[in-house]
Amino acid sequence: MKILLTGGAGYIGTHTAVALVEAGHDPVIVDDLSNSSEEAVRRVRELTGRQVPFHELDLRQQDALTAILREEGIEAVIHLAGLKAVGESVAQPLRYYGTNLESTLSLLEAMRASGVERIVFSSTATVYGAHATPPFRESDQAGVDVSHPYGKTKFMIEQILADAAAADPALQATVLRYFNPIGAHPSGRIGEDPAQIPNNLAPFVLQVAVGKLPLVRVFGNDYDTPDGTGLRDYLHVMDLAEGHVAALDRLEPGSRVYNLGSGTATSVLELIESFRRASGQPIPYEVVARRPGDDPATFADASLAAQELGWSAKRSIDEACADSWRWQSQNPRGYAS
Repeated sequence: MKILLTGGAGYIGTHTAVALVEAGHDPVIVDDLSNSSEEAVRRVRELTGRQVPFHELDLRQQDALTAILREEGIEAVIHLAGLKAVGESVAQPLRYYGTNLESTLSLLEAMRASGVERIVFSSTATVYGAHATPPFRESDQAGVDVSHPYGKTKFMIEQILADAAAADPALQATVLRYFNPIGAHPSGRIGEDPAQIPNNLAPFVLQVAVGKLPLVRVFGNDYDTPDGTGLRDYLHVMDLAEGHVAALDRLEPGSRVYNLGSGTATSVLELIESFRRASGQPIPYEVVARRPGDDPATFADASLAAQELGWSAKRSIDEACADSWRWQSQNPRGYAS
């Protein structure tokens, strides 16, 4: 199947492109390169042995997007593109609402104009908000007390897709709420390459291990958890990529929602220790005050994806950390190396 992969030059997009080729699909990448690199696309071609088409485009350029859908013979879309930094979304809410919502609306209009009726959307577990109790289930109330514009835009897009599918019986939409992707392709050729100081724990720890940053700050060690630090559900990015392929292969009319997570809670200190073992490097850290809004524990019930998509996470935290270290140590400056 010919698949348009929006945001396909990014961290999750590149790994999904590789997984699509491995599953027998033909990805076509669209990305505006605002937080990614064309070098990543080159490496996807290297890994897959395929000349994967790439179009540099802002999705809000609807006429150009429609032309790509038609000319490439696109049959389905995996929609990953969008701004994604929580803190930045609080500081720049209008930019986040404008970019994430307008690009999705433009994409859906272009799909309608081109007769494309299948879409898998990349959402986030943050839509469950602060009130939810782990393990999070798809039946839990979502969108009520999400504390940042990033998560709110994701939930709004979920609603847009549900309404669009209700109005058009031919539209097939699947929403994937995923948790904390980490890891890299086992080759070490593609991985996460944050443009600035990382916001997420795993790439921050890696940059400490490789010597780019001095230490890791652990935000609170007085939570009601086994070692006092926060618990999160970390998912190998290749498992996540394969989850998109599984969702694509089982699309049906209407709108459906699935969690993609490992279902395992890993603490901050456990993750740091796993990276220490993988890298063989000391990873100094200091405990500082809790951050406002951080939850003690966040992890998934991913049983619905197992039942209906035939998908479950297969790779361990130690595998994810080892693959991450291979990427970081071979590419200390990311795609600029």
